[in-house]
Amino acid sequence: MSGLQPVRGTHDLLPDDMRRHRHVIETARRAALCFGYQEVATPIFEFTEVFKRTLGDTSDVVTKEMYTFTDKGGETVTLRPENTASVARALISGGLNQHLPLKYFYAGPMFRYERPQKGRLRQFHQTGVELLGVREPGGDVEVIAAGVEFLRRLGAWDRCVLELNTLGDTASRQAYRQVLVAYLNDHRGRLSKDSLERLEKNPLRVLDSKDESDQKIVANAPLSSEYLTPEARDFFAAVRDGLETLGISYQINQRLVRGLDYYSHTCFEITCAELGAQKTVLAGGRYDGLVAMMGGPETPGVGWASGVERCAMLLGETPPAPRPVAIVPMGANAERKAAAIAADLRRQDFVVDLGFSGNMGKRMKRANKIAAVAAIILGDEELARGEAALKLLDSGEQKNVRLGDLAAALAPYR
Repeated sequence: MSGLQPVRGTHDLLPDDMRRHRHVIETARRAALCFGYQEVATPIFEFTEVFKRTLGDTSDVVTKEMYTFTDKGGETVTLRPENTASVARALISGGLNQHLPLKYFYAGPMFRYERPQKGRLRQFHQTGVELLGVREPGGDVEVIAAGVEFLRRLGAWDRCVLELNTLGDTASRQAYRQVLVAYLNDHRGRLSKDSLERLEKNPLRVLDSKDESDQKIVANAPLSSEYLTPEARDFFAAVRDGLETLGISYQINQRLVRGLDYYSHTCFEITCAELGAQKTVLAGGRYDGLVAMMGGPETPGVGWASGVERCAMLLGETPPAPRPVAIVPMGANAERKAAAIAADLRRQDFVVDLGFSGNMGKRMKRANKIAAVAAIILGDEELARGEAALKLLDSGEQKNVRLGDLAAALAPYR
């Protein structure tokens, strides 16, 4: 009965998983905020053209992985497979170019029809930052530093490697493209069908091929670094110098590329070998041509995205849930008073568990089961004195506390 199961490639985030998930997102959010990035949210679906125009007709995402459908109004819309194009669309449609530079942080679900495996889902979640309107290499340095700070706060950076490369400026890429096309044409007979199509429309995308035969050919392809203009070399040198000044270690990976035409200069990935095949936890680069490609004004940009599920796999123990205070009433009068006490404590940010039924023994058993930090025991005698018995469940210590003083007595456990 497949209708009673989650769709393949999706999963439920039950409380333990949700706490890990939320911890990753909150850690990224706080790290980004320290760099001045403000949170935004774009719709989870866009007109399909937003992604087809930016990701390219020959990309795997567009040809094989997008969730695209026609809505009841006859419009073709797509669940977002990534968020950078959506942020660029928001810049254009919102007329935000006059407010540059802009620093944005986002978190949310993305959708790709991929073969599910460990660390790769069809509905997955990402956090990310986008810096719009900054041409200087210092922007690249800051964006990378924000990603490193996020992973450091997560406790994962010391197990990660930052891989860095440059794609060069437009002149560099054009020179490299000519050499690459000549090289790939010499190996046409061994290229996959997809790569033959890319060779005609966007040859740099062949470098991203996952086909084993293609990868063997690409392994011996000319390197883009050999065709950099002096300006592009200087830009990359400034990025490296900025990272070194901040004490951020990196490795140069000259095979690290971005196949789409709007990318330029810096590209980077942060990987963690312990995750196996899906080891990339954060990746990004500079995309100075994206906004113009979408019909907006020339606007430089650089950013990264990070997979929440993969980052959650790098956490140690699951972050603990807040420990509640249990209220244990005995008798009808106590039940009524308990509800009022619970409401008052909740207004003061205490986590309060108020059971719905059961004798004292059952309620105390529940308090222990949910790892309550304390129990407030209410009986007729305590109420007559305007008091409650407060039991600290870790130590077993119990004392009477005036009802008006409960919040103060529980303050260390808020």
